[in-house]
Order: sequence, then C-alpha cells, then structure tokens
Amino acid sequence: MITRVLSLARLGTLIAKEGIQMRRDRLTFGMMLGVPLLQLVLFGFAINTDPKELPAALVAPTQDRYTRAMITALELTDYYRFIAPNASAAEAERMIARGEVSFVVTVPSDFGRRVERGDAPTILIEADASDPAVASGAISTLSQVAADALLRETGQEAEAAARTASQLQVVVHRRYNPEGITQYNIVPGLLGVILQLTMVMMTSMALTRETERGTMENLLSMPATPLEIMLGKIVPYLVVGAVQVAVVLIAARAMFSIPFVGDLGLLLFGVFVFVLSLVILGYLISTVSRTQMQAMQMTFFFFLPSLLISGFMFPYRGMPLWAQYLGEIFPLTHFLRLVRGVMLKGAGLADVAAPLAALALFTGVLTLATLVRFRRTLD
Repeated sequence: MITRVLSLARLGTLIAKEGIQMRRDRLTFGMMLGVPLLQLVLFGFAINTDPKELPAALVAPTQDRYTRAMITALELTDYYRFIAPNASAAEAERMIARGEVSFVVTVPSDFGRRVERGDAPTILIEADASDPAVASGAISTLSQVAADALLRETGQEAEAAARTASQLQVVVHRRYNPEGITQYNIVPGLLGVILQLTMVMMTSMALTRETERGTMENLLSMPATPLEIMLGKIVPYLVVGAVQVAVVLIAARAMFSIPFVGDLGLLLFGVFVFVLSLVILGYLISTVSRTQMQAMQMTFFFFLPSLLISGFMFPYRGMPLWAQYLGEIFPLTHFLRLVRGVMLKGAGLADVAAPLAALALFTGVLTLATLVRFRRTLD
C-alpha cells in the first residue's frame, strides 16, 4: 500500500528528470543564482540614503581668506565637492539647471569686509531640491559649519569673533521644490518606471508567444525584410505607450498637482525616444528567449538593477562611482534626468541634450543588435 502512494524509485526518477530539465534551461538556472547575488551587491554596496561628496559650484568674485576657510570647512564635512570653484553666476545657473551640480554657493564680494567689521556677513546656498533626499543632509550642516569656520579664521578677540560667527546669515534657497514634496520627485519618475516595465515585458512576451504557438513560421514566410517585421511588431506598442503617457501625465497633474514648467513638446519627444528604445529592447529579448517564462525572467533581470541604481528609488549621487558608471548604461537613468528637468526645472533642449543623446544612442545600438539577432528561420 505504501509503495503505491510513494515509491522511492519513481520519486528518484522524477527528481532526476527535473534536474536534467533545469540543466537544459540554463537561463532560468542562471537567474536563480544571478538575481540574489545582484540584490546583495546593489543593496550592500551601491545603495546609500545619505549621499556624500555632492558636486557644487562656487560663485565668489573676491575669494578672500574667510571665503576659502568656509569652503574648506564645507568640503571637510564630506557633503560638498566643489567641481567649479571659480564659476560665474551664469555658469552656475546652467550647471544646476542641467543637474551637473547639486549646490551653488554664492559669496558676495564684500563678505570679507563685513566679517572684519562684524557686520552680519551673508552667504547664499542654492540647492537642487528636485530630489529632497539629496539635499537634506547637506543643508542641515551648513550654518554651524560656516560659523565654526569663521570663528577659527577671524583674528578678533574671542568674544568679538563669537559674535561675528553668530551673526553669520546662511540663506538657503531650495530650487525647483521649495517645500520638499516627495511626490514632485517620485511621480515624474514613475512615468519612466511604468513605461519600462510594461513596454519591455509586453513586447518580449508577445513575440515569444508567437514562437511558442508556431505562428512565427507564417510570419517568417512572408516577403518582408527584418526591418519591416520589427517595425510592424513595435509600432502597436508605441501606441500603447502613448496612452500610458497620457494617463500618467493627467493623473500627475490632477491627483498630485505636480508642476509642469517646461515644454510639453520637448517632453513628448523624449518620451518617444525612450519608449522606442524599450520596445526594441523587448524585441531583442524575444530573439534570445525560447519561452515566455524566459522572456519574463530576462525582463526582470534588466528591470531590477535599473530601478535601483537609476536614481528613482535612491539618490544617484549617493552611490559609489562604479555604481554611477553602471547606472549610465540604463535608459531609465537618462530619462529620469530628462523628465524631471523638463517638468520641474523648465529645462530647454540645450539642458537635456545629453540625456536625449544617450537615449538616441541606446536606441541605435539596440536596433543594430536586434537586426543582427533576427533569424529568417526558427532554427
């Protein structure tokens, strides 16, 4: 009776059969090992919610010893890294609009004279607050660090020096998101995340499904070029992406009151290039995958790291340099810069030229790789 319910011989045969099947499905087996390792590396080494060494620009017409002492003190906090120590006001404005710096420190030309006279010296700190998490830690240290720097540098008597340092006024101007509302940063980024997940998965699984069902043979027998077949497959999904974009933008305005200060045409052009790159990526995945399960696995293997190190969930500037370099290969990273720049900062074409060029390059490389991978037969 027991052997009818459970036979060790039959059970061993079934286990051996599953082992052989797993060995044949190398992609699935690789995902089982690769995804946990990827999560450990990214969460353990790359993710940092308290970013340090944020790029900053200094606008100081007269860089006296008091200014130098204060800038050195800010750098010693490890929050600031002055990549443009001699910037003009116009240059600093362009850099913060393009996202090249997170802070602009402006020291007036009479700063040193005011310090020596004990006449309430003032400095201006402009912070890119489009991502509130990036600026909060660095801003919290400003007043005390600057006051301590003046207290050490001034040659006045102890009581007078302390009074001058206490009178120091640090004016903080949070640009693009003065109230520090998290939704202003998250909701525009969600447009890219939603498009990435749905476009890549829908395209890759739809094409792989045709291979599984055998309908791809009929498609390959048609007198059509590989480019025509690829365009015929991806254009319908571009329409689906357009509908998703409209829904997200309308909901962002109606439900969350997300500001839109830029050019809608420029944003839509960037969205088009981004969606085009995603559907071509899904097509490329379908040329590699043999089953819909493999297509889904490869989609998530691409989606997970891009979500974590693109700057959507965690501050991009807070990651180590190797993680930032890795994040540059994902289109979502560049799309986030574009959509936040246009919607929140009112960035123009010159300001978002770099992310647009990166998306166009990504699209071109994927198109070439897809056409090379295309097979006229199912062998």
